[in-house]
Amino acid sequence: MTTTSDRRSVTPSRAGDAPATRRRPLAGRGWDVTAIVVSWFGGLLLVGEAAEIRDLSEEALLLHFVAGCLLSLALWWRRSHPMAVALFLAVVSVVADGAGLAGLIGLYTVVSLRRGRPVVLIVLANLVGGFGYSLAYPEMTDPPVVNVVLTVAILAATVATGMATRSRRELIESLRERAARAEEEARLRADRLRALERERIAREMHDALAHRISMVSLHAGALQIRPDLTPEEVAKAAATIRDSAHHALEDLREILGVLRAGPDDALRPQPGLQHLEELVGQARQVAGIQVTTDNHLDGRPVGPSLGRTVYRLVQEGLTNAGKHAPGSPVTLLLERTGDGELHVRLSNPLSPSPRTAISRPGAGGVVPGAGNGLIGLAERVELLDGRLRHGVHGDPRTGLTFDLEAWLPWPTPSGS
Repeated sequence: MTTTSDRRSVTPSRAGDAPATRRRPLAGRGWDVTAIVVSWFGGLLLVGEAAEIRDLSEEALLLHFVAGCLLSLALWWRRSHPMAVALFLAVVSVVADGAGLAGLIGLYTVVSLRRGRPVVLIVLANLVGGFGYSLAYPEMTDPPVVNVVLTVAILAATVATGMATRSRRELIESLRERAARAEEEARLRADRLRALERERIAREMHDALAHRISMVSLHAGALQIRPDLTPEEVAKAAATIRDSAHHALEDLREILGVLRAGPDDALRPQPGLQHLEELVGQARQVAGIQVTTDNHLDGRPVGPSLGRTVYRLVQEGLTNAGKHAPGSPVTLLLERTGDGELHVRLSNPLSPSPRTAISRPGAGGVVPGAGNGLIGLAERVELLDGRLRHGVHGDPRTGLTFDLEAWLPWPTPSGS
C-alpha cells in the first residue's frame, strides 16, 4: 500500500514548489512532537486513574508514568513506520498505563495512512489489548460489559477520526493533482494553439508574398541575364519589379496589421472568388503568363472560406507556373461536379527544353522553392474536407502536363 506522503514524493515538482517542499518535513515533525507531548499528558491522566483502580504506590505510579513517556517516544517514527509503531504501542499499552493514549495515536496514524488489511490488523490488536486490560484490571464499580463497550467506543471514534483525516487528505491531493493536470493541459493547449497560429501566419505570408516576390525575382533575373534588352524592355521590367515590390510591401503591412489589430479594428476583406479575374489579369500583364479561363460556375454564391481557398489555390498554381514553366500557357478550369463539389484545375504543359533564358541551368535566374506553398494548400483543402492532387500527368494531345487540382465541398443555400 502507498501512503499519501509516498504519492507526494512521486508527484513532479516545479521550482516554485521548493519552499513548500522544505516546509512539509518541518510541519510533519511538529505534529510528531505534538503527538508525543499530548500522549505524555494523556498518560499522566491514565496513570492516575490506574493508581486508583489498582492501588499503586507512588514509586509504581512514577515508574508507570516514566515508562509511558519513554514508550511514547516511538511516535517520532509513526509516519515513516506506522505499522510497527502502532503494533508496538498496542502491545506495551497493556502493561504500561502511561502508553495508552500513545497506542490510540498510533492506531489513528495507521488508519489515516493505510487501507485494508493493515488497518484491520492494528484494530484487532488494539481490541485484544483493550479486552485483555479490562479483564486483567476490572473496575469494581462498573460491570465488564460497560468496560468492553467503552473500549469499543473509544477505538471506533479513533478509527472514524483517522478515516475522516485520510479522506480529507486524499481529497486535497486529488484536487491538487487535478489542478496540476488542468494547468498542464492548458499549457499544452496554449502551445498547440500557438503552433497552429504560427503555421497560419506562415501560410498567409507565403500565399500573400510568394506570388509578388516571384515576379520580382523573375524579372530581376531577366535583367541580369539579358543585357541586350532594349531600354523600353528594361523600363517595363523595372516597372514590374517596382509594382510587385510595392504590392508585396502592402501585403506584408496588412499581415502585420492583422497581428497587431484589436478586436474592433477594421481590416481589409480577404480575397475570394470575386477577385480571381483581377489575379488572372495581373498574371497576364505582369508575369506574361498566357492564362485561359474556363469558368462554369455561372456566378453561383460561394462561402468566404471556400472562395479564399480557391483564390489561394489559383494564386499558388500561377506562381508555380511562372517560376517553373515560364512561357507555358496555363489553363484554369472552374466547375461544379455532379457530387456537389467545386472542382478547380490548373494545367500547364511541360517542355523538354527551357523556353526562356531565365530557366536555363546555371543562369542564376531560377526562383527557389521549398514546396511550402503546396503544403499550405493541402492544409487549407483538408480544413474544408476537400481533396488536393498535383503532379505530372501524360496527355495524348498535349504531352506531359503539370496539373494542380482540388475538389472542395460546395454547400448551397438549398443544400443541393
